[in-house]
Amino acid sequence: MSKYFRFLLILVLFVSFTSMGIHKFYMAIYQIDYVPQKKRIQITSRIFVDDLNAAIEKKYHVKTNLGTAQESAQDELNLKKYLAEKFFLKVNGVVKPMTFLSKEVEANVLICYFRIPDISKITNLEIENSALTEWNPEQQNIIQANITGEKQSLMLTYEDFKRVLK
Repeated sequence: MSKYFRFLLILVLFVSFTSMGIHKFYMAIYQIDYVPQKKRIQITSRIFVDDLNAAIEKKYHVKTNLGTAQESAQDELNLKKYLAEKFFLKVNGVVKPMTFLSKEVEANVLICYFRIPDISKITNLEIENSALTEWNPEQQNIIQANITGEKQSLMLTYEDFKRVLK
């Protein structure tokens, strides 16, 4: 079994088991896929909803209820604003805005779907992700990227929140 496959299997099992109860690890997972046939980048994020609520509350000084029955339209606007400030991609040296498509809650994980259209070719991809790190410096943002068939994994932290894939 390859090291990458083992790492991915352990990561999936970890997220599966920790999403059912109280967690002590501060981690989010982002899947980034380039789809050349559609000339776009598709992004899925998986973030513990309680951590996300706490980070948004700290940043904007408002009570936030993402993933609950009390969630408001303002909560979703704050989510979009927060993630746009904390997580973005530079494609070939240019920041490309992400289109927020939808979100869903699975156990205590908020899953968000994004898209970046009109990407005909990627020579390098800079990922900057400091989401939740100002709230908790122990936060780890794991990036799994599949760019033109080449899979890569990165771990971004409070001190190391920016990387370039070529």
